[in-house]
Amino acid sequence: MTFKRIAPRKRRSSSRRSFLGIIIVVILVLFVGAALAGSSLVYYVLLKELPSIAALKDYRPSITTRVYADNNELIDEFFLEDRKVIRYEEIPKIVIQAFVAAEDARFFQHKGFDMQSMSRAFFKNLEAGKIVQGGSTITQQVAKSLYLSPEKRYMRKLKEALLAYKIDRYLTKEEIITLYLNHIYLGHGTYGVEAAAQGYFGKSARNISLPEAAMLAGLPKAPSNYSPYLHPDRAYQRQAYVLNRMLEDGYITGQEKDLAISKVIKLRSIKPKDKVAAYFIENIRRYIQEKYGSDVLYKEGLEVYTTLNIQMQKAARDAVEQGLKEMEERENYEKGQVQGALFSMDAKTGAVRAMVGGRDFQRSEFNRATQSRRQPGSAFKPLIYTAAFDKGMTPATVIVDSPIVYPDPQQPDGVWKPQNFDEKFLGPTTLHNALIHSRNIVTIKVLEEIGVDYAASYATNMGISSPITRTLSLALGTSGVTLQELVRAYGVLANEGKRVQPFFIKKIVDRTGHVFEETQPRAEQVIDPRIAFMSSYVMQDVVESGTGQRVKKLGRPVAGKTGTTDDTRDAWFMGFTPSLVTGVWVGFDQERPMGRQEVGGRAAAPIWLYFAEKALQGTPVEVFPVPDGIVFVKVDPKTGAPARFWTKGAIYECFLEGTTPEDAETIDPANLPGGTHRFDTEPNR
Repeated sequence: MTFKRIAPRKRRSSSRRSFLGIIIVVILVLFVGAALAGSSLVYYVLLKELPSIAALKDYRPSITTRVYADNNELIDEFFLEDRKVIRYEEIPKIVIQAFVAAEDARFFQHKGFDMQSMSRAFFKNLEAGKIVQGGSTITQQVAKSLYLSPEKRYMRKLKEALLAYKIDRYLTKEEIITLYLNHIYLGHGTYGVEAAAQGYFGKSARNISLPEAAMLAGLPKAPSNYSPYLHPDRAYQRQAYVLNRMLEDGYITGQEKDLAISKVIKLRSIKPKDKVAAYFIENIRRYIQEKYGSDVLYKEGLEVYTTLNIQMQKAARDAVEQGLKEMEERENYEKGQVQGALFSMDAKTGAVRAMVGGRDFQRSEFNRATQSRRQPGSAFKPLIYTAAFDKGMTPATVIVDSPIVYPDPQQPDGVWKPQNFDEKFLGPTTLHNALIHSRNIVTIKVLEEIGVDYAASYATNMGISSPITRTLSLALGTSGVTLQELVRAYGVLANEGKRVQPFFIKKIVDRTGHVFEETQPRAEQVIDPRIAFMSSYVMQDVVESGTGQRVKKLGRPVAGKTGTTDDTRDAWFMGFTPSLVTGVWVGFDQERPMGRQEVGGRAAAPIWLYFAEKALQGTPVEVFPVPDGIVFVKVDPKTGAPARFWTKGAIYECFLEGTTPEDAETIDPANLPGGTHRFDTEPNR
């Protein structure tokens, strides 16, 4: 009984639905017919509601911003939609044919919409009781994706058809298919055939094969369902469908179809690529976003050409990790705890060649090379000695290394009693020896002699931009600086007294080829080149016989300085050749002690060495050029006095012309043994 009562209701409901469907189809045909005829008020009213398509001639989709290393190798991308625009002339015929066969066989014949397809889809949807088939042409898909909502309603479909008709009249078929192939979503975050070809196959759409084109053409219907990564069986079934459609439409032969089906496609790994320069790239991203805004960064398809040297960057990353692992093993630290940073730039131009801001960008985006201000310790001393040389002192000037006491109400006993690292006093000491052996007391006395304000202003002139503590403790490097600005200051010594501004970007070009900005390196002479040479000359002895001897293994002229702060909370090594200046910092983010032996020469210098060995491999050995106005005198290294025939271990010391000790015999740099060789262990003859 119940079954018999229900059955008629179903038939009546089905009849009503069929009757209603016929009415809708008639109305749809009338509307579309009116539109095609270009007459009636209906056409006018509907078109008035449609958006303007004038902008299609100047279609500007969201395009990926690409970042390149100094050799123009792509190193990263920024995007909201991973899209790379390709021109119609660059798209292979086989790609166009594959998408047309799969999505809209009569694309080149119809006027924007296909009445046959729409009618067929309508009745299938009516039969199912819901929209299961779209029947949209490629032009309708363009209209929907660019102008309309994705809702599945018959009125929206009607607007879509009319808008497609309007687009078909406004654009050529070539322009429409180009819009479509650049805009369509093809899965795994890729938009357009160029981004998809690179994403799936690791090649440009210009170079893809028939089987690859057919696989891409099978994706628009349901990118996730037909993903070759997620559902390879479905992907190959869909590919076969596309190839069959291409065969039916006469685009390929049966032999070509069979060969394409039999070929296994090699897919690119979807595992995220290791970012060799994550901190460098993030620095670029923040700069562009702050200066030009997010829309420009993520949508305007900028081409960003950077200063990064990939070989040096890899060397930097590996060096930091190797040095920190060795330190962890020595001190039995808990592993990702101790941190390190490296910053390297071209001494002549300021182009940043490598930067490591920490051990793992995924765990901490904080850039310890550019954002962290830490006490530089003795790494600050060369700036003070350079200021002293500029005020009349020489490397042979003698200062007594002896105890000193200063009133200081902040200390428990009301006085400050600075100490040397070894807690010893050496008595009369030349500035040369004081710098290479990092004598704290001598440096404090030098600072007191030249004046704190003078030294602070001098350091600022060399490139220190952080606020400087104007007390005598400045001699011990108690004023926080970033690694980047300390590298910039050392660059003045490497670059014969010229200061350069570190820069990361050579040029930014927009999608039209317009140059947004271009860096023109500028070098400003901020100190006398002779003064810069004097400091560099003495600092070479830091490597040869001082606190930075670990770096001597490099086997080429290097000037440098170690740095260690109280309780070994920070360790530094700053070093340079005539063309490359590099700094290394090691420490804990929490600023806790690293261990009594983890000084700059042990914790940071090896990292610098590991980096330089690879970064400078294959490059010519450079010597520091001696500027005019520099003369050399053979002196007693202990007293700084001119050497006599009985003096042992005499060294060649550099002076400004006119400042040599009385009765000293000057030596022209050209006559020095080995160029600027500084040692002569034989008695003077």
